[in-house]
Amino acid sequence: MEYELLAPARDLECGRIAVDCGADSVYIGAPRFSAREDAGNTLEDISQLVQYAHRYWVKIYVALNTLLTDGELKQATRIAHQCAEIGVDGLIIQDMGLLMADLPDIPLIASTQMHNHTPERVAFLHDMGIQRAILARELSLDEIQAIHDHTPAMELEVFIHGALCVCYSGQCTLSYAMGGRSGNRGQCAQPCRLRYALQDDNGNELHPSAHLLSIKDLNQTSNLRDLIDAGVCSFKIEGRLKGPDYVKNVVTHYRRHLDIELEARGLKRCSSGRTQTDMLTDPSKSFNRGFTTHHIYGRTSRLANWTTPKMLGERIGEVIQCDTRGLSVRTDATLTPGDGICYVDSRGNMAGFTLNAVDGFRLTPGRFDKMPIGTVLYRNHDHLFNKQLTKAKVERLLRVSLAMEGSLEALTLSITDADGICSSHRLDGPFVIAEQAERANETISRQLGKLGAANMEATEISVQLDPAPFVPMSVLNEFRRGAIEAHWLQRVAQMPRGHRGEMQSDTPYPEPKLDFRANVMNPLALEFYRIHEAEVTERAAETGLEMGNRPVMTTKYCIKHELNVCPKQNPTTNLTEPLWLVDEMGSRLRLRFNCARCQMEVWTESGAQHS
Repeated sequence: MEYELLAPARDLECGRIAVDCGADSVYIGAPRFSAREDAGNTLEDISQLVQYAHRYWVKIYVALNTLLTDGELKQATRIAHQCAEIGVDGLIIQDMGLLMADLPDIPLIASTQMHNHTPERVAFLHDMGIQRAILARELSLDEIQAIHDHTPAMELEVFIHGALCVCYSGQCTLSYAMGGRSGNRGQCAQPCRLRYALQDDNGNELHPSAHLLSIKDLNQTSNLRDLIDAGVCSFKIEGRLKGPDYVKNVVTHYRRHLDIELEARGLKRCSSGRTQTDMLTDPSKSFNRGFTTHHIYGRTSRLANWTTPKMLGERIGEVIQCDTRGLSVRTDATLTPGDGICYVDSRGNMAGFTLNAVDGFRLTPGRFDKMPIGTVLYRNHDHLFNKQLTKAKVERLLRVSLAMEGSLEALTLSITDADGICSSHRLDGPFVIAEQAERANETISRQLGKLGAANMEATEISVQLDPAPFVPMSVLNEFRRGAIEAHWLQRVAQMPRGHRGEMQSDTPYPEPKLDFRANVMNPLALEFYRIHEAEVTERAAETGLEMGNRPVMTTKYCIKHELNVCPKQNPTTNLTEPLWLVDEMGSRLRLRFNCARCQMEVWTESGAQHS
């Protein structure tokens, strides 16, 4: 088995940076129908990324993972064929209707939006010809291991870093129910990041207004070894809406840590080339809401960040004096002008300022509001760190050996790389005999080794020319550049390609009856489930389903657990249920708790529907 670090690409620029920083694969949004509507890319840009990435045998996966109407299926299928034509290595899909469409011979990847959380569901997807399942983020190591043991031929991909949806992916219709913007259609308005008060059924306030459904971001840096042992082969970084500096920082960080674990086990990554950089990395300096390992070791820690859905950053100290001229702060941090400082004000809102000057413990902010002594300050923008990150040079080098042979009639430069790919490039003469044979061979060897701009590094250079020809420097340099370009083209042409698996039409779906949470949007999806012996009792919410008094979110996150009133933790707890989330407009969401499964459900009120 080969292992990959999978990086996000908002656009072509981010994709190239991800490749340079050591990603083994990159996922990017299709022109339409990706789960991040604002992160679509043109086929031309995707094609350019494919050509660049394939030089290192880095794979490019295109996200085509939204629910589709009947009319959109044809366009989505056409995009799939166009992606195959430009060399894309896999399609990430959600809509089961696509499995009934005329898709090209290209590996299929089951989006986490398919709710891949049980061995039976993942095994079914494998029987449908799907090569890889992106697992639900909520799974523990034991659950991942069980899925791998049940279907060892299925590639398993897990998220290791970035933002977490509070709900099981693909099972959330809260955004659609509240405002008509469907996460399953790439349009999520993130109502889970808004403020809610918590009340019991008598209207008593159990917790004041806060971001009660907003959870921290994922960071599995210290758990890569256990994930490898559990059967994971693809380690995915979230962030298709993030910018170049996020990609550079986080991908380089995980490349270093994953390499340590792979090398310790003698395991192989699935792309070529070595990333070279002296860049400092620190994921905590890039956007995050605080970090969690989620449920990988079970329910072991608090998941929530109720203070703000934005980035607080690192705590730097507290205010000991504040006047109209500035602040005095008790801190051990080294602060610099340009740093972004934030704090939580008396109303519970996040506020902040940029530092104009620093004099010991005395800070001179830009415009700011007076704050009380004891206010805790955080740095959410480290000016010096981000400056070095932006300027840092990162290059990916392919190791090669060079051999020059020939005669006065013609010269041949052969290049062999670490994957055993060989290419030859010929330079026709005739040439004259060099006056100093040894010096001529040394000059040729030295010029061949000048690979700094070629993204190659020579492990061996062999020049066997007797008699030694005289070759003008300009001719030799042009010859080297031509040979290098020919080798890159050879590598792209010989990159191993995957194929779509064969569908087993007689495999029954593991659940016999399905409601709106099966996300059946079009007739082909309906037919798919019929063929596989599952009864669909209602279509997807996005077909215009009345959403009043329905579960719009199911989550492993539990507010009771966060408040330390979980019956398993505190059996004497006596709350008047159901509990309610109440937003700032007075709208209410009912909470139900399935303690046997350690799940919480969010329900709309009766009569509620999207506007």
